[in-house]
Amino acid sequence: MATHAQPEVWFLTGSQGMYGEDTLRQVAEQSRQIAAALDASPHVPVRVVWKPVLTTSADILEVCRDAAVRGAIGVIAWMHTFSPAKMWIGGLDALRTPLLHLHTQANVRLPWDEIDMDFMNLNQAAHGDREFGYVQTRLGVARKTVAGHVSDPRVAARVGAWARAAVGWSAMRSLRLARFGDNMRDVAVTEGDKVEAELRFGVSVNTYGVNDLVRVVDEVAEAEVDDVVKEYDDTCRVPAELRVGGERHDSLRYAARLEIGLRTFLDAGGFRAFTTNFEDLGGLRQLPGIAVQRLMADGYGFGGEGDWKTSVLVRTLKAMSVGVDGGTSFMEDYTYDLTPGEELVLGAHMLEICPTIAADVPKVEIHPLSIGGREDPVRLVFDAAPGPAVVLGLADMGERFRLVANEIDVVSPPHPLRRLPVARAVWRPRPSLPGSAEAWITAGAPHHTVLSQAVGVEELHDLAEMSRTELVVIDADTDPRRFADELRWNQAYYRLARGF
Repeated sequence: MATHAQPEVWFLTGSQGMYGEDTLRQVAEQSRQIAAALDASPHVPVRVVWKPVLTTSADILEVCRDAAVRGAIGVIAWMHTFSPAKMWIGGLDALRTPLLHLHTQANVRLPWDEIDMDFMNLNQAAHGDREFGYVQTRLGVARKTVAGHVSDPRVAARVGAWARAAVGWSAMRSLRLARFGDNMRDVAVTEGDKVEAELRFGVSVNTYGVNDLVRVVDEVAEAEVDDVVKEYDDTCRVPAELRVGGERHDSLRYAARLEIGLRTFLDAGGFRAFTTNFEDLGGLRQLPGIAVQRLMADGYGFGGEGDWKTSVLVRTLKAMSVGVDGGTSFMEDYTYDLTPGEELVLGAHMLEICPTIAADVPKVEIHPLSIGGREDPVRLVFDAAPGPAVVLGLADMGERFRLVANEIDVVSPPHPLRRLPVARAVWRPRPSLPGSAEAWITAGAPHHTVLSQAVGVEELHDLAEMSRTELVVIDADTDPRRFADELRWNQAYYRLARGF
């Protein structure tokens, strides 16, 4: 996967000229220290760039305008002293990047025996930030507010969650997605308004004939195929029948050719996400399996059956989870174990589950596929690693998009799945399988999802706030009846808020 410069957020500090130059010098030094602490925190996955203290409306407007133009993916604002918030109206109105309001102060403890009015004049964030909060609410500014000292890991972690959401939002805003063919025939939930998606999220979704891809696949050099086949040998468990000299080695080589062709097509067009459809394979000999899985592992978004909305989510969460433990994958709720008190979901797809969620080294396998009408496809087979995770779906509700998240616990399969020739995940949804399923279905959420062990609900909430998209969460405290009421309240809110 291509490497890119580390994203940066700008650290803005508010004050005013009435305190004098000595106080402003102290403000600048202390705000540098706060910014440096965030920049050095292992919880914050971006560069935190300090900007000079802001004391006038003109300076605030200029820096807020410059943030997006100069590539900042977000800004963190702190009112060290009392910064009259009318100075911020123009800047906040012009701001086009996500905003985090950090309600902090330079010191952790108060020096009770030494406090004088000089100390009070310098350390006024307790009410300076309240003034700033008022004007943000008055203007309807979408933001996250985090209170506490930056030396507290909990504060840094919450700032880090916002920063990861900002990374994902930036990736979504510039995302180009290639659909090879259309979506699966007669399926409703994979449809969606691509114009609204570009207006709301910034993602550009474009469709290409499958044979446009076939031409690139057919031009792949044999030497390139040799290199990728060697990667399979080095990173996976490859059975004898697929190794050099094996009776089915040619199928593995074609799978590698598919991977190279897909990567070449996507990179040439600047695409970081794509879809395929088993009903529209053109001149492809196999439905892409291992090719899709390895591209996802390298950070590309993917959705099966033309599901571009889920592909967008996969790419966005991949961007958000760089440097974080745990994987992220395209997923589908497939079937259940409904044993009372032991209910489980078995999630899988035809072939395309990302190996970043694997519990062990994946095995390369080849088996017939009963749909698609092509040669037996090569795929990676594994079980997902146990642990907490979230599944996320995106549905087009007509007048808006809705994100639905469910907190889950991935578990090891209670029995070996010797005859299931695909990658899979087994999980216990919160609050329970019946409660989760009832809420999910009531919300109109899709059957295709993203399963992530790296991104949690806080990051998703921040992303939803940045994109002004409805998010409903199903967790351990969810009651289906209260959840249905929440959906009704949301419906009323979003209809009233349209155009605001």
